[in-house]
Amino acid sequence: MKPTVVIAYAPFGDYQIEQEILHQLGGEIFYFSGTNTPAAQTAMQTADAVMVTVQPVQADLLNRLERCKLICRVGTGLDAIDLEAAAQRGIWVTYVPDYSIDEVSTHAISLLLAQARGIPQLVASTRAGQWNNTAGGTVYRLKGQTLGLLGCGRIGQAVAAKGRGLGLRVIAHDPYMDDQALRAAGVQPVDFATLLGTSDFISLHTPLTPTNRHIINATSLAQMKPTAYLINTARGPLIDEDALLQAVRAGQIAGAALDVLTVEPPAPDNPLLHEPRIFVTPHTAWYSEAAKVDVRVRGAEEVVRVLNGEPPRAPANRIAT
Repeated sequence: MKPTVVIAYAPFGDYQIEQEILHQLGGEIFYFSGTNTPAAQTAMQTADAVMVTVQPVQADLLNRLERCKLICRVGTGLDAIDLEAAAQRGIWVTYVPDYSIDEVSTHAISLLLAQARGIPQLVASTRAGQWNNTAGGTVYRLKGQTLGLLGCGRIGQAVAAKGRGLGLRVIAHDPYMDDQALRAAGVQPVDFATLLGTSDFISLHTPLTPTNRHIINATSLAQMKPTAYLINTARGPLIDEDALLQAVRAGQIAGAALDVLTVEPPAPDNPLLHEPRIFVTPHTAWYSEAAKVDVRVRGAEEVVRVLNGEPPRAPANRIAT
């Protein structure tokens, strides 16, 4: 029987890249903008592979997939997919962990520099007809300040390298890496409390898990320096956004730059969008034209690999084979 692949996303405008790669399987490809429509549910029921971006794939859906061998996450975050339920059904879950390392790390550093120099405030001031070189607030020399990384995987290490290039001292806390591995990555390992209390900039680069939701909360924010900035290009729910807003307004920290939010897109009246010391970019850290191609190519190649009986390149779970 020829394999069937369901592509259940539509953020890229076309499917030409996926088609060219999946065509070699000689089967059928179905296209949907999500997983919730009756037509998509029917197609997935007998699909051999399902490709998703941010669409939830939980146990109730997995239990209806009669012959699925693979859920391919065309991206990095895995918090929307029930990895354990997939493994129990013998379904591989794969992802593309390496398509936007340069882009996300560059965006994080860009947000850091914008905070450090008060760039958004300076631009707003000049647009308002003012010529005030202190409109960005108090500025400290960047060289010698401390960048703290919560999570030091591929992207965290790229941020560390770029931060060191700017003259920053880099420290990191990552419960999944031992001290030797962190030192080999060029960062100083510290515990979470030291990261909070020592860093001038804290940048989040950890996956969202059931144990670290709201790891940045009222308690952790209170341990940060009043001159410190928070940067998040990872996952929105890592931060308790109400607590962050209160901390910034109270002067507990100097500000924040967020590329990800708990709810995306946010409501126009979301107070995070209107707090001058918090600026938000629209989940764009991953984006470049090259990254947009890479993630689709590597995702489709993974589908071909697994449906041809080969082991996946980037498995997110383990199944009995």
